Amino acid sequence: MSTVIHHLMLFFGELIFVYMSFVIIVYSVMLIFALLELRKNYRLNKQRVDENTISAQYARPVSLIVPVHNEEAGVIDSVHSLLNLRYPQTEILIINDGSIDNTVNLVVQQFQMREVERSAQAELTTMPIRAIYQSVIHPQLWLIDKENGGKADALNTGINFSKYPYFCSVDGDSILDEHSLSRVMKPINDSNGKVAAVGGNIRIVNGLEVQFGTVKRTSLSDRALVVMQIIEYLRAFLMGRIALSKWNLILIISGAFSVFSKNLVIEAGGYNRDTIGEDMELVVKLHRLIREQSLKQRIEFVPDPVCWTEAPQTLGILRKQRRRWHQGLIESLWSHKRMTLNPKYGMIGMFSFPYFWLVECIGPLIELGGYIYVIVAFFMGDIYYEFAIMLSLLFILYGSLFSVASILLEAWSLNTYPRRRDVLRMMLLSLTEVVWYKPLTLVWRLEGMIHFLLRRRSWGNMERIGLSKKGLVK
Repeated sequence: MSTVIHHLMLFFGELIFVYMSFVIIVYSVMLIFALLELRKNYRLNKQRVDENTISAQYARPVSLIVPVHNEEAGVIDSVHSLLNLRYPQTEILIINDGSIDNTVNLVVQQFQMREVERSAQAELTTMPIRAIYQSVIHPQLWLIDKENGGKADALNTGINFSKYPYFCSVDGDSILDEHSLSRVMKPINDSNGKVAAVGGNIRIVNGLEVQFGTVKRTSLSDRALVVMQIIEYLRAFLMGRIALSKWNLILIISGAFSVFSKNLVIEAGGYNRDTIGEDMELVVKLHRLIREQSLKQRIEFVPDPVCWTEAPQTLGILRKQRRRWHQGLIESLWSHKRMTLNPKYGMIGMFSFPYFWLVECIGPLIELGGYIYVIVAFFMGDIYYEFAIMLSLLFILYGSLFSVASILLEAWSLNTYPRRRDVLRMMLLSLTEVVWYKPLTLVWRLEGMIHFLLRRRSWGNMERIGLSKKGLVK
């Protein structure tokens, strides 16, 4: 019996070691590519680029679609930020998805709206429309009030009502910098339409001072849970997505801030109303459409345009969010599983899908097993003790050091948090990630896997505090 246990411990120890080594190598390569790309962007004169984009006659008009459901806490600041955007031609479509709070009344009163009629192209099937409003003081601002059908249904409604060839999806709890839209549209405008979709950078607004949809002062939140999410976002967006985007391999661009070609999205069937992760699902469908029709189109991520979004401030809400995200990831991968290792889909099928299956999908199961293995190995002693130390060092390298590298990359290239003490605090807190934050997120993502297997479908109640100073400074 002891011999069996010995061989099992050695087998699982070697398996976890090989897996973690593989992940570290992949992340190291991504870090190098991210560094090179950010170094190239660092040399650009951003102000000149912004002015050229704004004044360019070839800048394509954009419909901004904002799905909202019970967003009374932050929708006003969000709309103000969209009205402040510096871009030649836009329209703003707020899609109220059957809110039961005061969202509609707030928007109608704040922006002096009146009920009107407006025709829509019935390209995508959606829930019925209850009323349409237009702002008297901002004629480009519209509110479409519809019956509840979910975020994907609200986005499809916005696509039906949009009049421009590109649309930008923006969450109702998010705000954009004044140049965010011009920067996220730059790849599309520069490529003469050969870029099908672009995702922007997402940052956490908790701790910042927001007035009328504008970030007045950047500072770090006092809450360790929020700061850990900031670090996590930096690692995900500045490392992973920059590298994958360079080779047109990105499968996820955030639904909180992304631009799409309307015609391609309609041809792909729009947002899927039957999946939890509608943003990833749409990107995968676009990749599939592009490959199957041999289109010369790309999907990119741009690190510079910033969208500020509200992050969960409690463990309970964060748990629901991460569980839902992971379940949506698995649903999308499973729905398009035949693309995996299929040469017909090029590097998307031969690299992106295997990477997302191995690292993003089943990674939490293996990593959580690694934590359990380390604890057991420490108690068993002998050769297992050496395995435990080795795996612990790998966990620290994988978790903390890559986080520190991402923080330094951000401080050097984008400098969102200019105060040195904020950067130092993030670096110190990132060293504790493997002790408490990482195990929690692994458990929550494992719950997402279980929910997928049990076919449970629940968004959960995502309580909003609001974007203004009174809600999020601390």
